[in-house]
Amino acid sequence: MRFSESLKKNRYFQNVYKNGKSYANRYFVMYILENNLGRNRIGISVSKKVGNSVIRHHITRLVRESYRLQEEMFCCGWDIVVIARAAAKQATYHEAEKSLLHLGRLHRILN
Repeated sequence: MRFSESLKKNRYFQNVYKNGKSYANRYFVMYILENNLGRNRIGISVSKKVGNSVIRHHITRLVRESYRLQEEMFCCGWDIVVIARAAAKQATYHEAEKSLLHLGRLHRILN
């Protein structure tokens, strides 16, 4: 079983934004940056533009759960920041999961 942790501090997010690579699709934008820690750190960002706090927390849980269940597929040693777009409001769990895996393939961080 793998273990990844959350990216919490603003400076880590800013570092990934500044130095990382990004790809986007309909629901999410994903930034990645190598962290040389041997494990992934995932950060999820949902802007107030997307919706109220209930909607934002729902999207956050959707992304976290999608990642958790597919974690074995992701390569280790990356800081991953997922930014939800406004369209993510309507996303079902399966669409969110598909979207996340699609971005992983674009970044070539899937096994």
